Amino acid sequence: MKHFPESELIINDDGSIFHLHLRPEQLADKVILVGDPSRVDMVASFFDTRECDVSNREFHTITGMYKGKRLTVVSHGIGTDNIDIVINELDALSNIDFETRDEKAEFRQLTLVRIGTSGGLQPHVPVGTFVISEKSIGFDGVLNFYAGRNEVCDLDFEAAFRRHVGWSPLWAAPYVIDAASDLVESIGQGEMVKGVTISANGFYGPQGRELRVPLADPELNKKIESFKYADGHVITNYEMESSALAGLAKLMGHKAMTVCSIIANRVAHNANSNYKNSISDLIQVVLDRI
Repeated sequence: MKHFPESELIINDDGSIFHLHLRPEQLADKVILVGDPSRVDMVASFFDTRECDVSNREFHTITGMYKGKRLTVVSHGIGTDNIDIVINELDALSNIDFETRDEKAEFRQLTLVRIGTSGGLQPHVPVGTFVISEKSIGFDGVLNFYAGRNEVCDLDFEAAFRRHVGWSPLWAAPYVIDAASDLVESIGQGEMVKGVTISANGFYGPQGRELRVPLADPELNKKIESFKYADGHVITNYEMESSALAGLAKLMGHKAMTVCSIIANRVAHNANSNYKNSISDLIQVVLDRI
């Protein structure tokens, strides 16, 4: 079993992990992930009971019970760099003994479902649609720093996508990762669209938004919208976290997926900034199905 020195696994004086400030016993096997720290309270408002409420920086966590299920809800902030922190620390809480700093002999698998907001890229995903990221394309490069990246990614899809859009060598190599298929089926019933999501490494330029600085490739979004893979997949939406979540979870042996409420459509050029009711509805659905 691996041993983890202090420099690699930082444990706070109270026995909690460095960023999340959680102790191992405070983490449930089923975890809801949200970006906004205030959305943790929205999710927990559905809980029947609460056992802990912990905050540090953008990371806010509540663990409690919902209809007989023990659940943890954690905020991760914005971007795959934060996902790298959160998923590694959740895995450490589950699978490393904080007393000995050794990897545990028995693996503990987590179920991780991210509930987020997103921008649609196709006419069939208008504002208000719930989209499950059946596949995610990472523009961020985070997974490329981990061994085993090629073994968990869809390399043929990656190659076809790079060719179609004329991927610049200045950008991080994109990776394509599948969500846990059983989660997609159990949560993605009926009203939800199963699609391909791009996790961008920024909100403005990397998603084709141009303010004062011109874009390196002003036609990138049009090329993304027109991309079709051999099995009929099209790219449905942009967000900023699903790729690293699905990829790191797969490398670690956990189950993960992302489902987003579409709050803007880049093709129709419309948006809904008052989307809280839609998110509340999505939260209720996920809590019932997880």
